[in-house]
Formats: sequence, C-alpha cells, structure tokens
Amino acid sequence: MVAIKPFNAVFYNREKIDNLSSVICPPYDIISPQQQDSYYKQHPFNFIRLELGKETPKDTAKDNRYTRAKKTYEDWINKGVLKQDEAYCIYFYKQDYAYLGQRYTRTGFLALLNLNEDAGVRTLPHEHTNSVARADRHLLWSTLKSNLSAVFIGYSDKMNVVEKLFLKELASQKPYLEAVDQDKVRHMVWRLADPDKIAQIVEVMDGQNLFICDGHHRFEVAHQIRRDNLRKYKNSNGREPFNFVMTYFTNLDSKDLQIFPIHRIVKKFSISVNLLEQYFRIDRIKTRNDLLVLLARAGQNEHAFGLCHKEGMYLLRLKNKTLIDKVVPEGSRDYKNLDAAILKSFIFDQVGVTPEDIDYSKDPVEVMTTIQEGKADAGFILNPVPIKQLRAIALNDERMPPKTTYFYPKILSGLTIYKMD
Repeated sequence: MVAIKPFNAVFYNREKIDNLSSVICPPYDIISPQQQDSYYKQHPFNFIRLELGKETPKDTAKDNRYTRAKKTYEDWINKGVLKQDEAYCIYFYKQDYAYLGQRYTRTGFLALLNLNEDAGVRTLPHEHTNSVARADRHLLWSTLKSNLSAVFIGYSDKMNVVEKLFLKELASQKPYLEAVDQDKVRHMVWRLADPDKIAQIVEVMDGQNLFICDGHHRFEVAHQIRRDNLRKYKNSNGREPFNFVMTYFTNLDSKDLQIFPIHRIVKKFSISVNLLEQYFRIDRIKTRNDLLVLLARAGQNEHAFGLCHKEGMYLLRLKNKTLIDKVVPEGSRDYKNLDAAILKSFIFDQVGVTPEDIDYSKDPVEVMTTIQEGKADAGFILNPVPIKQLRAIALNDERMPPKTTYFYPKILSGLTIYKMD
C-alpha cells in the first residue's frame, strides 16, 4: 500500500481566468473579516466564496455558507470556471519570496496522502486543535465532497532526490499555474504525469516519519471524513477517495524552509522590568534593528527574548538553564527547552499573565509599534523554533504551546482542489 499517490486536481480554467492572482486567497484560518471582504470584492470568482463564505443573519439549515459554497462550486464547474485535470499528476509547487531583505525559494509538491495506518508512514502533529475549527472544516468538506486546501507536511530527503527530479524535468518549463499573492509571494505549479517519475517520488516517501507543519485541523477532519465513510462502506478496499487527503510536501532538510516565531503582545503587564532580574540578564537596547540582531545572535546558544516595554527595549537572557526542569512543570526535555514554554513558565505564570491577556503577531515591528503607541503594556519577541526541536517534540508525541510556529509562506487556497467523489 503506497503512502502517497497522484490525483487529477480541479483547478481554475486558464481559458476562463486569465489572471489567477485575482481569484486565489490564503487558507481560511489566517483570513480576517476585513480580508474576507477584500477578497469578495476582488473578483466574482475569487476562491473565498468556497474557502470562507460569508454568514448572514438569515442563515438557515438549508441556506447557509456551506450550502451556498456547494451551489457556487457546482455552478463554477458547470460553467467551466473550474475544470478537472484529465491526467493523474503530482503537482510541483515552487514559491519565490523575500524576507528581511533576502530572497528565498521553497519547492515542494502536491499529492494525496494515504490516511490508512498501514500505508507505511507515520504522520506526526505538533499542535493541538480546537473543536470549532474542526467542525467548520468537516461540514464544508463533507458538503462539497472536496478538499479545498492542503495539509502542509514535511518529509526528509537529504539527497534532494525529489528536487533534482523537478530541476531536471520541469523547472525550465513555463509553469502550468502562476499567481502572486498580497504578500508578493510568487506561486508556480507544474504538472508531472510521467508514471515512472512519480514512482521515484513515491519511493522516497516510503517508510518515512512525516511531520505536520500546518493544517492540523484539515488533517484531523480528513480522518473524520474517512471514519464517517468507513461506517457506510463496510467492505472498503482502502482505495476509495475518502482514504486520502490533498497534501503539500516539502523537504525539512532544505535550507530555504522558514519557520517564523509568533510573538506575544501582552495587554496588561504592570510590573517593572527590574523584577525580571531574578531569572534573566537584562540589557537595555537602543534601536529596533539592534534588538533583532542581538536576539538572533543570543538565541544560537541561550534562551533569549526581546522585550518592548514603556520603559524601553531590552534583551532578556536566561541566567540558569538548570532551573528549567524545576520551573517548567511538564513535558520532555525537548518540550521544556522550547522558548515559548520558558517564556510562559518563567515570566507569564510568575506575574499572572493569562491567555486572555495575550495577542499574537508574526511581525516583530508590529509588536514594537503596538507598545510604542501605548496600545499594550509589553511585547515579547521570540526566536524561531529549530526544525530539529520540532521533530523531537513531534516524535515524543507531544504538542507545542499554542501559537509557537508559523511556517511561511502559506500554501494558497484555490490552486488545486481534491474532489473526493
């Protein structure tokens, strides 16, 4: 039984949509209400109408955003706005982007992941999920009988077999699909239909530990849909469409894989900075850039945080690592050494900061500006979680604290759809 396989994706018809950038959108879970309005206005065929339709006060059991999404989906297919690939393919997916003045490229591929436990791979999460988000995606995907956005999974390919295949076979060709998102990330997709080349990729994936980077809710919903269907089909052969989920795979060994930290904005933080000296060395920092540079440097060997406060900007460095086992109350050594766990136990728990007091941002400049404008009392800037640490915690069957990792760039919604019927 293979772990992954090709599929015949549904995607926008290039003869009907000449500018793919106008109809794609991010995954549902990072779209704000303001962005939702913006995508609705951007184009009448924008994918937002399927991925995150609007609710109305008049919604009923028979007329709601899920039923409207289904009607829209069927209408777009009937009109040829969306069409299904005639071939079964693995879709190579390349993203070009800039971060802090440097250019990066991340390459991966879209295929179907086998959800069967006998598929020869172990798929490991690192985050908790919540029931509201699971229920939402379950209802949407079940109503449309389709995966609208991909689970994001990391695999290991130290020899770069998959990327070398892409470079040899497809990279010099014009992408089949191409779009630029609102963050100016360039997204490009190529079709690989050659069975022999696909078999090489399938072989790389065999027997792997796979790590969920993003899309934990989607992964759990795919399993729920499979369980729903197995109750109906007692004699499943394991090859029915509901046994698979559309997945984006990228190489965790690649130097271009970026994990951003998620920083903390604390609305109420009334204590003086000096009171943190019990556990931290505290250095006053003059400029924003200095804080980011010194934080990154300190993070190579120490547990360090940037603190933005009404009293100024500071670099905090944990004085005594031997206290971690005592102060962080639970988890393996890998878990206890997470910066997010240390920040919570050594600072937030000590001074009474609750989850309700905290907002989150992946942008350190936004955090600094928020504090300087007096909109919150304190901001804590974190370093990113190393891939090695993420792997270790997932292999321990542990889950990180909420809002610990942010994989960038996100996988767009609207590039490919997996039709489960």
